[in-house]
Amino acid sequence: MPSSPIPRRSPGFLALILGALMALGPLSIDMYLPSLPTLQRELGTTASAVQLTLAAYFAGLGLGQLAYGPLTDRFGRKRPLYAGLALYVLASLGCALAPNVQSLIALRFLQAVGGAAGQVVTRAVVRDLYGGAAAARLLSLLMLVMGAAPILAPTLGGWMLLVAGWRVIFALLAALGLGCLALMAAALPETAASRDERLDLRAIGAHLRALGRDRAFVAYTLTGAFGQAGMFAYISGSPFVLIELFHVSPQHYGWIFGANAFGLIAASQLNHRLLARRTPAWLLARATAATTAIGVVLLAVAVSRWGGLAAVVGSIFAFVASLGFINANATALAMDGQAARAGLASAALGSVQFAIAACASSLVGLLNDGTMRPMAAVMAACGAASWLASAAARRLDARPASAARRLTPAMPTSRRATPDIPSSPRPPA
Repeated sequence: MPSSPIPRRSPGFLALILGALMALGPLSIDMYLPSLPTLQRELGTTASAVQLTLAAYFAGLGLGQLAYGPLTDRFGRKRPLYAGLALYVLASLGCALAPNVQSLIALRFLQAVGGAAGQVVTRAVVRDLYGGAAAARLLSLLMLVMGAAPILAPTLGGWMLLVAGWRVIFALLAALGLGCLALMAAALPETAASRDERLDLRAIGAHLRALGRDRAFVAYTLTGAFGQAGMFAYISGSPFVLIELFHVSPQHYGWIFGANAFGLIAASQLNHRLLARRTPAWLLARATAATTAIGVVLLAVAVSRWGGLAAVVGSIFAFVASLGFINANATALAMDGQAARAGLASAALGSVQFAIAACASSLVGLLNDGTMRPMAAVMAACGAASWLASAAARRLDARPASAARRLTPAMPTSRRATPDIPSSPRPPA
């Protein structure tokens, strides 16, 4: 399949179109969060069953990405993306018409399987064009573009719930998916090299085994996965903690959620600037330590009930903001050196991340005891696990063979300033 040349446009333009694609994920999760208590009442179900609609979405993202990885390596980035977005649109319409919570859980899973294509393609395109610290900086820039989604989505969802009901939220998501499909067809070039259009399952298995044996890849993947799992534990538990326990209105919940998203975006942009002077590994080590400490504080607040709503909101804000330093750096370090199997590596990374996130989200629901302790405990445990995985990755990178694999031209070997993202991406491999 021929590959289209990359237009000579700024990284900001590339971040804009990839950010629009990535924003579907946060929108699909965040826009309907204020409606979870309403869903429970209108569908006549339990809080745990409603939280399974989130866990099903996370599971679908994980499994879907594992399927799209080989497809994007074999057939290019765009055609699997078109198929995934079409499934996303149809499943979103189904969610709007769901008669019961069981149907909604199944349709949310299919919605996520479709949306997973965007997650895989975005990371693969970044890896096609950049490497090392340059990739980490572009991923941080993507956080700025897609960051408007979690800021605006809960507030918009809260007002839509008030005016039109929760079903209209899913109808709007279907329309946004259709708009993304049109934008990708018009503006996203093909970045993958020409490939033989057949799937070699033995080769895929061999690549997966090679990824599993790459201990640095596994360690950095787990670092990002546990950080993201802490985020999704917050996403799963916060509607019930803030709306049900602290009696925050769905509209005001949207403002709180948006403030936390703003903290995440601000941290990611600070990370973008710091990468000019520090390596991704250096920043990642300190970020995971900070996340662990904040998680312990949050758990202490939950157990002691000290400080009330202000202490809860402040601790959550600090925890979520600290994650802005983790995902971009962990992803860039994991993907570095995976050029020959970028799509499959992106899929494996995303699948592990969302599988662990689904487990964390489900655990918050299963441990639900009418307090905020389950959410806080899972968030604290995820922060600690991310720090331990990061420490293991640092030990692996300290070895000569691993360090040599990591030190690509775009990855600084010292604390000297690194070059900015090039104005013209490198040509597809």
